[in-house]
Amino acid sequence: VQLQAYGGGLVQAGDSLRLSCAASGRTFSIFDMAWFRQAPGKEHEFVAGIWWHGATYYADSVKGRFTLSRDNIKKAVYLQLNSLKPEDTAVYYCAAGQTQSYLASQYKYWGQGTQVTVSS
Repeated sequence: VQLQAYGGGLVQAGDSLRLSCAASGRTFSIFDMAWFRQAPGKEHEFVAGIWWHGATYYADSVKGRFTLSRDNIKKAVYLQLNSLKPEDTAVYYCAAGQTQSYLASQYKYWGQGTQVTVSS
């Protein structure tokens, strides 16, 4: 499966963004999908995941501010980012796998990343 992430941008603290990840391939519905982010000099950080059956999980740092959803017909996942903070600044990546994991190493397919920059 190929993934394409988009929707990042430069916003101010408190603003919102909606990231999208579009997938190609016929078997999207069986994949667990996740968003990771990577700030300069840091490792990939799990942000949110939505498993094939629809359950969602969030990192504590984004819980209550970010919302992840999926549309299996459109083969896409959407990450709504609200109440953005400067510490949310990073490149955001979507990933697909059959893993239900918080670990980046467990995901086989990755999008190209989209930059989110939050100014204070």
